[in-house]
Amino acid sequence: MQLRIPGPCPCPDEVLKATGRQMINHRGKEFGEMQGRIIPKLQQCFQTKNDVLILTASGTGGMESAVVNTLSPGDKALGITIGIFGDRFIDIAQTYGAEVVPLKYEWGQAANPDDVKKALKDNPGIKAVLVTHNETSTGVTNPLGEIAAIVKDAGKLILVDAVSSLSSIDLPVDKWNLDVVVTSSQKGWMAPPGLAFVSISEEGWKAHAQARMPRFYFDYTRAKKFIQDGQTPWTPAIPVYFGLDVALDLMLKEGLPNIFARHARIAGKVRQWVKVKGMELLAADEKYASNTVTAVKAPAGLDVAKFNATLRDEYKVVIAGGQGGMKGKVFRIGHLGFVNDEDMDEVLAAMDKALEKEKK
Repeated sequence: MQLRIPGPCPCPDEVLKATGRQMINHRGKEFGEMQGRIIPKLQQCFQTKNDVLILTASGTGGMESAVVNTLSPGDKALGITIGIFGDRFIDIAQTYGAEVVPLKYEWGQAANPDDVKKALKDNPGIKAVLVTHNETSTGVTNPLGEIAAIVKDAGKLILVDAVSSLSSIDLPVDKWNLDVVVTSSQKGWMAPPGLAFVSISEEGWKAHAQARMPRFYFDYTRAKKFIQDGQTPWTPAIPVYFGLDVALDLMLKEGLPNIFARHARIAGKVRQWVKVKGMELLAADEKYASNTVTAVKAPAGLDVAKFNATLRDEYKVVIAGGQGGMKGKVFRIGHLGFVNDEDMDEVLAAMDKALEKEKK
């Protein structure tokens, strides 16, 4: 089966084998040594010298942690949204009492840095900016480096949902001066679901010291203290740690520049297939088309649910449909993490056959 959704993603055999190990004492020496290996490897992938914490949670849990550890009820935030996950970031902040000024874009568009600059100027009380780097609901990657430069020049915090980008798309945390960056294990990290990773800058820690939103399970101070003792505050997803330890070795052996180039090459192959088929990307400007997921507008007459079912049942290929208002209007092809050219050639060949079948 070819699982080609935007996550969870396939795992290498070595990773799967590692996750099947017997459990160990999460308060013992072996776990502490493993976590001690993993965090420096994560820092290399984040391209940061900042603290990196590991939380047993989904990506959404990581996003919630970013909000509650840096903001207080009543704080004003700018929420940049280009799709469903940008909306989710806003929802989380509002749930905990933040006053969010939304900067919304039509699905398929990327955020315009000039709009961000204007929004910050028009709303001087903003403390933080929430932004999704790569929006899987639309297959669009925001110009995060440009946005971050504007946000930091304005003296604001920037909180980044990098769940479907970091590890697959170049995201130099320190170079871009990002305060809190969140990602999770089931995407480009080639590991099963269950862990979220968060980097926190010096400014992020300063904000944390003043933040008054309620938090317990996701408290960064508690997490950092336990990491320093070779532990975690709460019972961790030990099998995912086992797999992640191996997956990170595979990634660093391949090298980050090679990983980014592989994702760009495979994404280009998928976009070329879309053009040859006479279809359109949901991304309004191909310059911002994602290298981890491609969202394709369904051509007239194509029943997306039926098409996806045919792919799954007859050709053993699983892709995703649309989300929210795009349900039934787009299909989405994931190409992140454990994926190579041969995998995508197989997927595209199956999609050719399924499209022909649906035309008859």
